[in-house]
Parts: sequence; C-alpha cells; structure tokens
Amino acid sequence: MSTVGLIVAGGDSTRMGRDKASVEIAGRTFVSWVADALSGVADRIVVAGRSATVDGFETIPDPDFSVRGPLAGLAALAGTAPTERVTLVVAIDQPFVRAETLALLQAHCDDLPVVPVDDGTRQVTCMAYPSGLLHAASEEAGAGGSLQTLLERVGCVEVTEQMWAEWGEDGRSWRSLDTPDDVAHAIEVYGV
Repeated sequence: MSTVGLIVAGGDSTRMGRDKASVEIAGRTFVSWVADALSGVADRIVVAGRSATVDGFETIPDPDFSVRGPLAGLAALAGTAPTERVTLVVAIDQPFVRAETLALLQAHCDDLPVVPVDDGTRQVTCMAYPSGLLHAASEEAGAGGSLQTLLERVGCVEVTEQMWAEWGEDGRSWRSLDTPDDVAHAIEVYGV
C-alpha cells in the first residue's frame, strides 16, 4: 500500500517561542523524530506549511485559504496530485508518535479516514486519510471549514480507546508539545 507521510508544520510556534521543527529532544529535532516514525510506513514524507526545505524533506506551502492547520496541509497535498493511496497525517509537535500506531492506522484505512478518539475528541493530527478524498479536503478548506467538519461530511472510522490501547498505544502518538514545559513533562513521562 503506497503511503505519503504528511508532517503538518504550519503555524507560528508562539507558545514554544521558536520554530517547533527545530526543537530538540535527546539531540534530535521534532521533525527528525516524526519523520523517523513515518519512514517505517510511508513511501514519501512531505512537510506541509513550509516553502523552504526542512531538514532535507520535501515541503509544500499552505494553500491561499484562511484555514490553517492539518486541513490546510491536506488541501496543499491535494494540489500536488499524489499517487499514494493513503496519507498519514502527523503534527510536527508530536515527536513521540509511534510507528506501530501509524502502521495500524494505515492498515485500517480504506475508503474512509481512520482517526483515534481520546477522551471523546478525534485526534486529527495523528490519522490515516485516503488520498482519494483529498479533493474533499480542498473543498472544505475553501469553504472555511476544519478537519473536524470535513470528517463530519465524509465520515470516518473512529479508533476507540479500547482499540488503540490493545495496539499498545497510550496516547503519546497524538500528544502535542506546545511549550518548553510540555517538552520537559513529556520527557519525564515517556523518556527518550
């Protein structure tokens, strides 16, 4: 199954105080951690929300919509006409994402997006999205929607806490690190 790994890296990183792509844990940048997890399952890795190259990875700028975030990343990817069947979406600030979780999301992705649900919330920055629905992401972005409204419109397969816990997941894959304190706390909880 051909897969593209989409690292969503738009945004201003104001709470972090610097570009999240360059924040380091154990001497490796966030983008390196995320790309490493994706490399086990993705045939191609793209950093969305950037015009300049990031650590040598292919980049695509966000489209000219008022929408930002993961929906903008999917809309930007749609403009590249990818040949891959599945898009794995991961945020740049999720360096603890597990390759095993990504592989299982990918394996369950057919005609609908596959997204973990944690504490009643869809974790849209760690999901598998069928590339055949990228046109819908562009339409939703153009209409000023969000990734959540897109999933309401196209439908999705929700991975419940019981299911992802059986995968060995503990929520680290979608744990966003927005501040230096978040980074320090995550290192305490998950180690490196």
